Amino acid sequence: GLILDKTVEEVNPSIALELGTYCGYSAVRIARLLKAGAYLLTVELNPEVAAIAKQIIEFAGVQDKVKLLEGPSQEIIPQLKKKYEVDTLDFVFLDHWKDRYTPDTILLQECNLLRKGSVLLADNIIVPGAPEFIKYIRNNPRFQCTNYPSHLEYMQVEDAMEKAVFLG
Repeated sequence: GLILDKTVEEVNPSIALELGTYCGYSAVRIARLLKAGAYLLTVELNPEVAAIAKQIIEFAGVQDKVKLLEGPSQEIIPQLKKKYEVDTLDFVFLDHWKDRYTPDTILLQECNLLRKGSVLLADNIIVPGAPEFIKYIRNNPRFQCTNYPSHLEYMQVEDAMEKAVFLG
């Protein structure tokens, strides 16, 4: 959570995207740090989990800064420009199915949703792990990467987050 907070504060995004809402914990953390007029689009595949997240977001009082989008990321990402009027994203938090990290990062680029300076932050890159994403992002000259060692939630299991700045 502290790594996420620090990154959001550094980026100071106007438009942020979270892939994988789950129960809304990260969405609330991100939303509470957004400046006036900024907002977060958060994508959740599972409708039951999305319903819980919506309640958590409302309970936290950040519903005016968060729009919860239900459905698969690979269907929602291509709709962001037209349906949700997104020009480019300042910040993207990847915290959904780990095997979607790479294809969704590629899709974000193909849909021209990243600009020079857009920041991607990927969670749980060791446990359960996202080795294809790490190989892709670190070997891509369009990204500058930083690794942040961390621990798995509520456990002393080594994990890490990867920050990737899009160079254009």
